[in-house]
Order: sequence, then structure tokens, then C-alpha cells
Amino acid sequence: MKPVFIALFLACSSAQAAMGPFDVYEQALRNDPVFLGAIKERDAGLENRTIGRAGLLPRLSYNYNKGRNNSQATLPDNRGGTYRDDRNYNSYGSTFTLQQPLFDYEAYANYRKGVAQALFADENFRDKSQALLVRVLTYYTQALFAQDQIDIARAKKKAFEQQFQQNQHLFQRGEGTRTDILEAESRYELATAEEIQALDEQDASLRELGALLGVQSVNIADLAPLNQDFAAFTLTPANYDSWHELALTNNPSLASQRQAVEVARYEVERNRAGHLPRISAYASSRKQESESGNTYNQRYDTNTIGIEVSVPLYAGGGVSASTRQASRSMEQAEYELEGKTRETLIELRRQFSACLSGVSKLRAYQKALASAEALVVSTKQSILGGERVNLDALNAEQQLYSTRRDLAQARYDYLMAWTKLHYYAGNLRDTDLAKVDEAFGPAQR
Repeated sequence: MKPVFIALFLACSSAQAAMGPFDVYEQALRNDPVFLGAIKERDAGLENRTIGRAGLLPRLSYNYNKGRNNSQATLPDNRGGTYRDDRNYNSYGSTFTLQQPLFDYEAYANYRKGVAQALFADENFRDKSQALLVRVLTYYTQALFAQDQIDIARAKKKAFEQQFQQNQHLFQRGEGTRTDILEAESRYELATAEEIQALDEQDASLRELGALLGVQSVNIADLAPLNQDFAAFTLTPANYDSWHELALTNNPSLASQRQAVEVARYEVERNRAGHLPRISAYASSRKQESESGNTYNQRYDTNTIGIEVSVPLYAGGGVSASTRQASRSMEQAEYELEGKTRETLIELRRQFSACLSGVSKLRAYQKALASAEALVVSTKQSILGGERVNLDALNAEQQLYSTRRDLAQARYDYLMAWTKLHYYAGNLRDTDLAKVDEAFGPAQR
């Protein structure tokens, strides 16, 4: 999809349905340069299998040469002397050669290394495909959370401005204090700073989304917001041990790292093959005429079939040093696999715990929000009855808006934890993003 078309699509989207995360993902598949580059990287890596196999297959070559020769031969004569013979002649040679390795451990090791490299490329691409799903949802929720913060900051400013005007009016009537005015003014300025920060964060997130789609930026109005009645998903499987086994089996990052160990292992074998003999069968058909001074004015047609054996004896210690070097690289790859496994399982456990605790946090914040809303109403009534002061109202308002922000953050954190749990387990698919997409609805701003 061309950028111009995308821009037109986004410009008209306000009249149509807002984009959900799945819509963004579908467009990112066609436009994200990181993902498109990953496709080419995988395609290039898959060729290693063919390249490695080529060393085990027959090789057919053809060689042809033709030249003009000017030479002077010194030959013995019949009287015991010599004479010179100037020869100007054409030479010609033509050879077909077929070779088939019979025993070539280096070629075999190269083939197995090529297979491992192809599998590495495939698993690495699978990891980047799933990472694209995570990136889409990350930038999407960051933009929406920033909008929530903007809305909350503006609501706070409006409430604090009204409180400021009310306190100023009471002060002019001699019923209020200067402290109440300053407190309301301070809260208003803090809300203004929060709004500015949220606007900056939203702009960055929208530009990140735009980069996925191949456009400069995305309008927040084009994104479907999270449904207010969003509830947590059912976690399947429900126990951590099952997720642990899934990660060890399916995580593409671990799978690619295991293939990196295999690549290193067969690199060791390839270097070790420098000590082993090579045996190959060959067949050739050769035609030559006057190809050298010894075959002047002679033509040969020669067909040959045979076995060739090459035995390495000494290479200055280079083979042993290369083998040791490759062995150290393999050990490094094994340690990196162990480190990556530990890192992945730690993140898996973190996201699993976040999913479990996220359900409880959502319920707690929803109850806290209801209590905070009731507290604001109660505090305002108590002020009218002389039981509370204006500072209590400001504190109640502050608590209400903080609870709204925390509830919004908890919702997005839960969605990200659920998505990352599947990512680290290695089974994150577009159908999972489609399920997340159902939590977002038409814009209601």
C-alpha cells in the first residue's frame, strides 16, 4: 500500500469505523520496514540449506581453450648436431569433467551447518513476526493512555479552575483564605504540566504507529478506544508450569538460539575436517590438439574415469587452531542460549503474574473509582455544611483523577501482559491480536 493511499485512508477514517489494533497490524504487515526487512533476511537465510547441499552433489564443469602459438624448437639432426625448427601453429583443448564426492566430511559439515542456518533464519523471522504484534499493541495502548491522561488533566484543570474562582470569590467576601486560592492555583498549574507531558508522549506514540504504517503520523481520533466495560480474558492454560513448557518448546527466540548453537557445532566439525582425507569419483572427456610442444601436430581424444584421494598431512597448525577457535565460539553460543533461556523464563513468569494480579487490580481500581466519585460528592456537601474545608475538596478531586488514571493504566498493562505472556510462550498469533481487538470499540470521544 502506498503512503499516499494510507494518508487518504486515515484522513477519511473519521467518517468510517476507527482503526483497532488488528487493522493497524494488517497495514503494518505491508508497510513496516523492520518487518519487510525481516522477510528478506529470512529468504536470504533459507538459501543456506541449498548452498550447503551443493557441496554433496555432483559438479560438472567444462573447460575450453584455443590459442595461436609461435615457438622455436631446437632438435638434433642426423650428424650429431642440432637445428632450429620454427613452429607457428594453433592449439586447442576441450574438457568435460564430472566430480562426485564420496567422502568429504567438510562438505557434510557445511551441509548440516546450512540446514541449521536456514532453521535459524526461519525461527528468527517467526520471532520478529510476533514482535510486530507486540510493537503494534504497545504503541497503540501508549497513544490511548496518553489520551486518557490528557482528558484527565483537562478535567482536573477545569475542576481546579472552578475551585480557584470559587475560593477567590469567597476570599473577596471575607469568607475564604489566601491559602485556598494558592492551593487551587498550584493544582491547576500541575495539571497543566501533566497535560503537556501527556501530549508529548502521545505525539511520540502516534509517530511510532505512523512509522509502522509508512506515514508521518496518525491521528488519535482514528484509533478505537478501549471499551469502558472491558473485562479480563480467561487465561488458558491456567497454571504456570504449562506456560513454562510452552516457552521452552515454542519460543522462537530460544529456538533460533538453539540453531545458533548447531551452526557453531558444525563450524567446529567443518574445521576438524581439515585433518581428514577426501575421496571423490570423477569422469572426464578431453579433446586436445597441439596443446603443448610435446603434442605438436598431434590430436588426442581421452575419456577417463577414476577415484581421487586427497590426504592432508600438515598445514602449519592452522587446522588445529581454527578448530579450537570454533570450539570456543560454540561454547559462547551455549552460554548465550542458557542466558537467553533464563531471561525468557523470568519475563514469562513476570507476565504470568501480571495477568493474575491484573484481574484483582482491575476490580480494586473499579471499586476505588466508585468510592472516589462518592467521596467528591460527599466532601462538597460537607463543605456546605461547614464540616470540611476547600482543601479537602481539592484532595478528593485529586484522588478521583489519580484513580481514573491508575485504572486506565491497569487496563492497558493487563492487555500488554496478556499479549507478552503469549509472546514469551512462543504462541502469539494474529488470532490473539484479533481477540484483543475486540476489547476496543468505536470512538466515543
